[in-house]
Formats: sequence, structure tokens, C-alpha cells
Amino acid sequence: MKFDLEPKEWDYYKDQLTGLDNRFALLEYIKLNSRLNIFVINIDNFSNINNAYGYVVGDEILVEVAKRLQLLKPSNAKLFRFDGDEFVFIVNDFFNFRELKEFSESILSFFNQTEIELEHDDIIVKISVTIGVAMGNGIITLNHANVAVHEARLYSKSSYRIFTAKSEFAKKQQENVYWINKIRHAIEEEKLIGFFQPIRNNKTKKIEKYECLARIEDDNNLVSPVRFMEACKITGTLSLITRRITANAFKVFSNTEYEFSINITSNDISLGYLEEFLLMNAKKYNVDPSRVVLELLEDIVTLTESNMLEQITSLRKKGFKVALDDFGVENSNFSRLLELNPDYLKIDGMFIKDILENKESELIVETIVGLCKKRGIKIIAEYIHNEAVLKKIEEYGIEYCQGYYIGEPKEEIE
Repeated sequence: MKFDLEPKEWDYYKDQLTGLDNRFALLEYIKLNSRLNIFVINIDNFSNINNAYGYVVGDEILVEVAKRLQLLKPSNAKLFRFDGDEFVFIVNDFFNFRELKEFSESILSFFNQTEIELEHDDIIVKISVTIGVAMGNGIITLNHANVAVHEARLYSKSSYRIFTAKSEFAKKQQENVYWINKIRHAIEEEKLIGFFQPIRNNKTKKIEKYECLARIEDDNNLVSPVRFMEACKITGTLSLITRRITANAFKVFSNTEYEFSINITSNDISLGYLEEFLLMNAKKYNVDPSRVVLELLEDIVTLTESNMLEQITSLRKKGFKVALDDFGVENSNFSRLLELNPDYLKIDGMFIKDILENKESELIVETIVGLCKKRGIKIIAEYIHNEAVLKKIEEYGIEYCQGYYIGEPKEEIE
């Protein structure tokens, strides 16, 4: 396919690959028309096609998809190529909810029963699409249809979703925008605060360790990372938060004998800066690495990069200790536990907080304790919220415990 068009042949409102009206034409059309039914059609896993066959084949497939969508286009509709692997139908006539569903289902059904064959390359590709639908006026309707595409993908590809004002995905996106701005201001204005929660030795009955936690000031309230972690991932500020909290922790604990633990994410491992950064702070504040515990969050347990274990092994050789956090949920498993062989394991709080009433939680805790005892891994039980749970944990011979009954997170250590 050639794109050596003369300037006079170039149409600002035409997509040069498919010949369809492009995103500029789409935006103009939306401005000039009201009562819109917008269908955003996104090709599933299109990047895989580009990676497998190359971009030339990918472009040819986009052309074929455009031709098939033209066949499906109602007489009262306009078809646009919006962006990359995304196309848009706009129907001006009033559609009721049933008609929106029927048109979306007809598009899905068509592609489910159709293969694209590129004869000169002997390539046959099965295409599926995900559709987001919205009704309304103005550009916001297009935004709503895009939100519906992303929401549909949360449940299943090759499906459709009709936008509603109660969309949980939209609410989550708005919340992320709020926290993205909050994080930026918190870092700039130094309102990212280190908090410390005590960890008790169940044998000596004394506080011997602290977990270092991050908090952000929000309208005179202190907010935990549960609220802003996803926004951190979006903005790429996870490692910056780790650095700030880590440097502060070394400074705070430099004149104590306590161990302290720092939460490490998969992002920190992937960036590969940890060892140099930790050793620099250990030297700066004269802290022996053996007093520093790196708590590997649950998302690290799923990492498959070959250098993940290498980094952790190298850090341990330098003296740093390792803990597995939130063990027993999501993707954590016993084979990964044996592979990492950490110094500490933190049993997820969901199994601790109801251990007195839930037999399944009790069985899970017993199983974890039995394996760790055989492997020489010390256990920290989280969510200790009353004396009865504490006594139960002590009966298991669990070495350490943490929770509000032991001590709340505070800005100062005792």
C-alpha cells in the first residue's frame, strides 16, 4: 500500500488506509448532530496480529474489517475509523434499548462467524470485537462509549456493554484522576508521610520490628495506599513512593535497634534500582542490611522475569531479609513459597481475623504454619484485633503478630 499522495489529493477528513471518514470527521459530525447512538468497535488482541504477521498484514486486515463493517452499516448510520484498531458507528435515529442490544449482537455474531483470508499470503485470521455503546449528545457520548468498551473487557472480550450513569468503571476512572492529582501534589508538597506499625515477638512479648507504611494527606485525613495504589501504577509513581518511604525509614530507624520492613512492588523489581538504592541508604544512615526486611507484595509472586529471583538472591547476599506479604490469597502458592524461601511469611489477615469462627481459615493457617516450621520460615500474623485472636495465634507457635490490638500505625516510633 502506497501513501505517496500529492498534497492536493490529501483529504483531512479521510483515513488514508481504509478510505473511511477519520477521527476529525467523527468529531465534527458529533458537534453538528444531536441525539446520537454511538457504537465504538474495538478489535480484540490486534497487537498480537501485528506482532505475529507484521504491520503490513495488520493494515490489510484493518482494510478488510472496514469492508465488513460497511456491509453491516444500517442505511441511517455513519461509519468512521476512529483510531488504530477502533471503528465507530453513529446512528442518528432514535434507538431504544432493545435495538441497541440487537445491533451490537448482530455485529458480534457476524465476526464470530467470519474469517479474514489474505489470499496472497495464505493467512487466515479469526477476528473478534468488543463493543461499547452510549446514547446522548456531544463528545461526552463518545467518551461514554469508550468507557463501555473498557468495562465490557473487564468481564469478557467479544462482548458489548451499554453505558449507564452507574458505571463502576467510570466511577473508578474518575477516582483515579482525583488520586493522580493528589499524588502529584503530595510528592511536590511533601505530604507523603511515613507511618510505622509495630510487630510483636510472641515469645518475648516485646515490640521488635516495625512495618513502614505510606500515607497521603487528603482534606486533613490520612489515606492508605489501598485508595491510591492504582493511580500510582497509572502515573508510574510507585517507585517514587517506595524511594521516599524507604529513605525516610532508614533515617528514622538509624538510631534504633529495631528491624523495619519496606513494601516492595513488582514495579520496583522491574526497574532494577533497588540494590544500589538500598545499599546507598544503608551506608548513609549506618544501618546494617540485616535489619531491613523487604516485604514482597503479592504481585511480585506472579513475576516470571528471570532476573526477579536474581535480584532477590543478590539482595539477600548483601544481608537484606525477605518477607512474603499477604500469603494465602490471589496468586500466592506453595511452590512459589518454596522457590523464594523467605525469612518471614505474613499470613493474609482475612484468615486471621475470623480464625475463631471459620474452620476453613483455621485449617489454612494450620497448613501454612506446618510448612513454615519445616522450612525454618518465621511467621507474622496480621490483623490481630483482640486478645482472643492473639491467644489463638500464640497456641500455633506463630513467632510474630501485628494488628491494631498490638499497635496502630503512627508517625512516630516508641
